Amino acid sequence: MRTMTLSARPRVGLLGLRTSYYVTCSALAIIFLAPIVWTMVTSVKPSAEASASPPTFLPSSLSWSSYQHLAAFGDGISVYAFNSTIVALGTVLCTIILSTLGGYGFSRFSFPGKDILFVTILATLMIPFQSILIPLFLVLRTLGLQNTLLGLVLVYTTFQLPFGVFVMRNAFDSVPREIEEAGLIDGCSSWNLLYRVMLAIVAPGVITVGLFAFFNSWNEFLAALIFMTDSSKFTLPVMLLNASSGQYGAIDWGMIQSGITISMLPCLILFLLLQRYYVSGLAAGAVKA
Repeated sequence: MRTMTLSARPRVGLLGLRTSYYVTCSALAIIFLAPIVWTMVTSVKPSAEASASPPTFLPSSLSWSSYQHLAAFGDGISVYAFNSTIVALGTVLCTIILSTLGGYGFSRFSFPGKDILFVTILATLMIPFQSILIPLFLVLRTLGLQNTLLGLVLVYTTFQLPFGVFVMRNAFDSVPREIEEAGLIDGCSSWNLLYRVMLAIVAPGVITVGLFAFFNSWNEFLAALIFMTDSSKFTLPVMLLNASSGQYGAIDWGMIQSGITISMLPCLILFLLLQRYYVSGLAAGAVKA
């Protein structure tokens, strides 16, 4: 009987540990999800209820007036969403191509100054973005790219490359060299080997780099505010700033919350669909083969 009692104690302790773990995780999930739920609920409230003080949680009736006001604001939400989409997709494409080529080169090829160059690339991560806004503005204006979506794509890509090259180099380092040697023996060139063999293996790293590039370019505000002067080329964050200023001090909180909802939905959907690759991509290269 005593033996059964002693053996039951570890089970009780393990059950209590699991319970504490799930309770803590549930509490954290509620804390993080509460602002998202609040934003979505507020976006479908009537305008008077969205701006009411004290606020009400559940709307008395569903109303799409906030989205209608947003569609009529400025040049229209579709224009700003299109600009953000073009900038984000362009940044993702450029970042993936350049990071993959750079990471593959640093991982598989030897050349003079390789380590110094790689450290120099990583050192740029320590440069505050705000400190070089004026030089970037002058460069873009000299090249005729100021107030263009292409110029914004190039700026975002430049600041995504250090992290992207770092992730991709680690991803390629985790791939056994025997796989590459087998492809070379079969007659594959370095380009064919990268395209046909290596990319499929390091796909989680590629997706991770793409997700980071998308999130940062989609949500970035300061560069878009400084470099873009034509309202028809504003991105969603800049549009939300203009919407939050209101007219004569009046702020349409329902319209702002509907804009935030539209802005965050692509990020939520992409992360939920690709989170498995995202987690494995971040861990790629942590333990080299």
